[in-house]
Amino acid sequence: MNPFTKIRRQLTPAQINFYFSIVCFFSPPVLGSLVSITFNAGGVWSLLLLAIRRRRFNIDRPMLALTAATYAYCAAMVLASIVNGTLAADLRFFLPLVTFLLFPISYSTWSITEKTALARIAILASAAACFGALAIAVFQYHWLGVRAEGGAGNPIVFATVTCLAVMLCLAGALSGIEKRWKLLVLAAIAGTIAIVYSGSRMIWVAVPIAGIVVLLVNRRRFTNASMARLAVIGVVVALAIAAIGSRAIMDRADFLVSDWDALNANGDHSTALGLRVAMWEIGLAAVREMPIFGHGITASRALMKQGFHEQFGLSAGFSHFHNGFLTATVEAGLLGALALASIFIVAAWNAARTLRLSVDPVERFGATMVLVAVITYLIGGMAGILVGHDILDATLMVFLISGTYLASGRTVAPTGKDAPAVAPGASRQP
Repeated sequence: MNPFTKIRRQLTPAQINFYFSIVCFFSPPVLGSLVSITFNAGGVWSLLLLAIRRRRFNIDRPMLALTAATYAYCAAMVLASIVNGTLAADLRFFLPLVTFLLFPISYSTWSITEKTALARIAILASAAACFGALAIAVFQYHWLGVRAEGGAGNPIVFATVTCLAVMLCLAGALSGIEKRWKLLVLAAIAGTIAIVYSGSRMIWVAVPIAGIVVLLVNRRRFTNASMARLAVIGVVVALAIAAIGSRAIMDRADFLVSDWDALNANGDHSTALGLRVAMWEIGLAAVREMPIFGHGITASRALMKQGFHEQFGLSAGFSHFHNGFLTATVEAGLLGALALASIFIVAAWNAARTLRLSVDPVERFGATMVLVAVITYLIGGMAGILVGHDILDATLMVFLISGTYLASGRTVAPTGKDAPAVAPGASRQP
């Protein structure tokens, strides 16, 4: 038998999804852009499987609502370029939108995986990612003397995806889905230390907020006494993490105070804080010029460079305005900003509905995945990147797809040649 044929027969659709899911949850903090390559390649492959009828669309109301919001955002971006006559110039910047367009396709293929199995994969792969993130962060911070950026190559992106991995470990430990809760707690601590070494101050804010949400979601599993004990343990762990990362915390605090003093006393916009303030001023001015449809992607970047030069005497330029919604408003106007906001609103609404109606631990875990993704992205995006970065876009889709499926989706078996074998004498369900 041909060895390739043997391998193909051994790799069932469920097994392929198993390895695919491991890569998607493990790689963001440790291997960076591999998550984007894997997710997009998987989406294209899923499209092919749907076309040849070896998969079928798994359509349910929460998925459909989230698909509509995601596609509305993509449409708003394209519409802005058409209105501004910059469609040809913006075409190369539309490539990241493919990740969003793959949402319903990847959802349909991912939902052949049994729910409990997918939840455990997400938890254990995230735990491995937290340990890997800490190892890389320690090397980068203590040996290379730089802010930890993991495999992402960017401290903010690294902190964002590591925060998500930390929250999955906490949710897994508290939900009871995975019995090795001590391992998960250690992994969450490891990931949190890695986040401290990243120096990403906005994600430092996101971690405790998302952590409290995870505790509240799982509060029914604990008595008042055990909740109080958890709170005490949490404070002790937080103090220990702060002590370990005290140098990084003090350095970032000193930078913030120094940047603030330079901005207020001397009007210095060349610091990290000063550059952000300058971008926000340039962005708000651009929004006032074109509030409905925006300027398009290419024109927005040109406006930023021009604003830095003319208003602040600086030669600088960035791909975004260090505020996710401001970036969307400048590029695609209020239509783009509202469409982007609708993705997070619909996702949070779906998750809240599941948490209100369901007591199933896997469904509640899926809803928790969605909520922590919404919280982390929104907080991090206030002074950084919300969407438009390959790792962040792919990771957001991974969490929204798998979380929505676990929370409210249905499992659909493959069709055609990939359909499960039927025992002799048994009948196939229509």
